[in-house]
Amino acid sequence: MKNLIISAFLLISASVFSQTIIGDNIGTATDKTSVLPEFANTNNKGIILPYVRVLPVAPSEGTILLDSTNPLAARVKYFNGSWVDLSGQNANVTTALVDQPTVVQAPELPVAKTIIGAVSSSADGVLVLESATQAMLLPIVSDVNNIPNPSPRMMVFVNKAGAKRLAVYNSAKWSFWKPAS
Repeated sequence: MKNLIISAFLLISASVFSQTIIGDNIGTATDKTSVLPEFANTNNKGIILPYVRVLPVAPSEGTILLDSTNPLAARVKYFNGSWVDLSGQNANVTTALVDQPTVVQAPELPVAKTIIGAVSSSADGVLVLESATQAMLLPIVSDVNNIPNPSPRMMVFVNKAGAKRLAVYNSAKWSFWKPAS
């Protein structure tokens, strides 16, 4: 009985403190203690942000999405108390929205979300990352040209010598942000 309890405790603690790597079992982070989720080193895939046809009224800080309230002038935005434009340029996402739902379904339950890094969270989102010491490691590519068919709302980190930067695809163009010197 004692061995069973110890085994169960080790299994539970391993799952609570384990690293989430999406796409393989290696990932790209050299220090696995600093990241919650990370992605396989495929060099040709990104993370797809959610789109909205109506901006949320009271989003949680840190929310990132494609604002398609005007499909002819869609922009990637994040919320830090107010909406901040990350695109810097408009995109026509009319064609991309054709396959997306147009009617709001029944309201989602507050518990209808996946939380990584905590047991619970009051943040509103489909995927919630909660940690005081860990962050998400974006998919890494050496060049956005390695992505054969970028999807609208795609986000990657470009790890190119002399040009390391965040890149977001808004359905028409890539927008790039380099770290401040």
